[in-house]
Parts: sequence; C-alpha cells; structure tokens
Amino acid sequence: MNSSLTQPLITNDTVVFGLLALALGFIFYTSSIKKGFWQKFYSIVPAVLMCYLLPALLASSGLISDETSNLYFMASRYLLPAALVLMTLSIDLKAISNLGSKAIIMFLTGSVGIIIGGPIAILLVSIFSPETVGGNDFDAIWRGLATIAGSWIGGGANQAAMLEIFQYNPEKYGGMVLIDIVVANVWMAIVLLGVGKTKSIDTWLKADTSAIETLKVKVTAFTEKITRVPTLHDYMIMLCLAFSAVGLAHFFGDYLSSYLTSNFEAISDTKSFLSFLGSGFFWMVVIATCAGILLSFTKAKNYEGAGASKIGGVFIYILVATIGMKMDLGKVLENPGLIAVGFIWIAIHAGLLVLVAKLIKAPYFFLAVGSQANVGGAASAPVVAAEFHPSLTSVGVLLAVLGYVVGTGGALLCAYLMEVASSL
Repeated sequence: MNSSLTQPLITNDTVVFGLLALALGFIFYTSSIKKGFWQKFYSIVPAVLMCYLLPALLASSGLISDETSNLYFMASRYLLPAALVLMTLSIDLKAISNLGSKAIIMFLTGSVGIIIGGPIAILLVSIFSPETVGGNDFDAIWRGLATIAGSWIGGGANQAAMLEIFQYNPEKYGGMVLIDIVVANVWMAIVLLGVGKTKSIDTWLKADTSAIETLKVKVTAFTEKITRVPTLHDYMIMLCLAFSAVGLAHFFGDYLSSYLTSNFEAISDTKSFLSFLGSGFFWMVVIATCAGILLSFTKAKNYEGAGASKIGGVFIYILVATIGMKMDLGKVLENPGLIAVGFIWIAIHAGLLVLVAKLIKAPYFFLAVGSQANVGGAASAPVVAAEFHPSLTSVGVLLAVLGYVVGTGGALLCAYLMEVASSL
C-alpha cells in the first residue's frame, strides 16, 4: 500500500507519464474491439472509468504516487485550460440557452444536496458511533468536513478557503482529502455507469430530451459540413490558439488574483464569501472558457472540422489519468467511519438529485452533469458531459464555472449546519 511514508518504485515523471500513456492506449485499443470479452467488458464498465481506475491501481500498488509527481499540476494548469479553449471553440450559445432552466435547477439541487447532506450524515453516524464525528476545538470533525463541502460544491480554491476559515488540524487534514477523493471518484464511477443506460433512465424519469437531441443534431450537422482532413498547418494553428489562450489565462489570472487580493479586503480575507475571486486557478478556468467562447464568434470555430475538440479530448484524458493517480485504493478502509460519513453524504446528494429530476422530468444528462459540476468541478464535468455527446462538453464547462461562484457560500452554510449537528 502506498503512503506518504513510502517512496513509490518510480519517481521519474517522464517514466510515470509513459505508464499513463500506456494505460490510456491499452484502454482505447481494447475498447475499440467490437467482439468477444472486451466488447462485453466495456458494455458494463465505461472506458472513461477505466482511465481513472488503471492509474489508481498503479498508485495503490506503490509503483507510482501522486505525492512525488507534478503531472497533475501540469495537466490541470497546461492541458485543462487548452482543452477548455478547444472544446468551446465551436460552442453554440443560442442552442445551449434553448436547453432551458433544468440544467441550472439540477446544478443547484446538487449544491443543496451537499449542503444538507453533511449535517444529516453527521447526525446518522453519531447514533452508532459518536466518536467518529466528534472531536474538540480544531480537531472537531465538522471542521475537516467543511473542507470537503468546499471541494464538492466548488473546487480546490473553495476547499482551501474552508481550511483557512475553520483551521482544521493540518496533521489530520490528509484524511479529509482521502475521503474527498475516494467518495467523489466512486460516485463518478456510478454516474458514468449510468451513461450507458441513459435511455432507460430517461424513460423512467419521463424526461423530455428534445432540446438535448436538437443540440446534438445541430452541432453534428455543423461538424459534418466543415469536416476536412487536417493538415500540419491546421494542427499548428490550433496549438497556437489553445496555448496562446492558456498563456493569457495564466497571465491575466495571476494578475487579477493578486490585484484583487491586494486591493479588496473582502477578497484577501480567506474567511470571506468572495475569497474565491483571489484564486488564480478560478480566473484561469474562466478566462480560458471565455477565450473559447469569443473564438466561437470567429472563423476559428471551423477548426472543429479539423478535430479541435478531439485534441481537447486527448488533453482531458491525460488529466483524467493524473486524477486517477490521486486515488490510493488501499487507503479506503483506513478510516471506515469517516468514509461511511462521506458515502452517506453523497447518497443524500444523489437521492435529492433523483427526486428533483423525477419531479421536473429532467433528463439524466442534467442530473449527471449538474452533480459533477459540483462534486468534480472543471476537471470532470466536461468529461462526463462529453460521454453523452461531444457537443455537450461546453454545458459541463459552464456549469463547473458556476460551481466556483457558489462554492464558498454554500460550503459555509453547510459547515455551520454541521457544527450544529455535531453539538446535538
């Protein structure tokens, strides 16, 4: 089992990257086989789920470790913003607006599920094991769980804000990160398993999928009209557009975060509702997304015909593999009580989403992406959206950005409710 005290067998990032590329290649090759064992296997287990699990197995075996690697940082700071640009390059804002309010409703339902799920999970577990959710002062478990609330409603910036606000014992914080990663990844696996059964789920929900189908048809027709055999010239221009935008996103993101932090007390105060505006990562995601949207109003959108979103997809899958490295499967049973809190919490989030989807007849797509825009953020919401159809990727991107905005406020409310639940 891998841990912070044990050095992994391979620490050279070049070799680790080669292993991740080998894993991704193996998955995509075997998933393309349309007969025999592999066809049956991938009809049950989605290929994208395997892109998380294989790196997780490598990490769990002690072969590689996220703790000694900079690959996640590289993928999240270089490849993610580039993918956001390439995947929103051909965005059709009018068609997305025609999807209606159900996408927003399901996203907000997911946020509410996280806010109320935390305190309910504490109350339920305290009945059987009060010491699991107890603790005093800065060791109080609710303080640690507040950081998970920040991560699950918004993202890393919101999580860091919660750690700063509630000052949870740093020596125990690693356990909370573990719950965050394990539970969020298991939930994502369940969401992805549902993608293969979308039609039957939508039938059960009595969902109206006409707006989604219209968007798919419209984007597919546009793509077919402009599809061409890409040349080296096309690839270099797409590389130029993507990584020039990444450079601008980092430049202005760093500038905005430092300027706002220096000049506005409400933003520099990590305990403030607006503290997420001081995050360079938040501005990087926003600026990269805006760059892609702006390019969609120019002739640059025709680069979708040369495979812009496919290149973006390559970048996203590399990111997915580096996220998989973070999950050490061997640690799942190290603190079963807190892991149980996490699973009860996410089950309440899921149950509320299913209930509201049933009531408003929302398609499974909105449920899945609304959930991942909360729990997974910008790193996984586009992945889940793309599993339904590449044309829907931008919906995941836009909802994930919304998650950063509501993350700190929602997590604060959740934390105060968990404090009350812990004292009952």
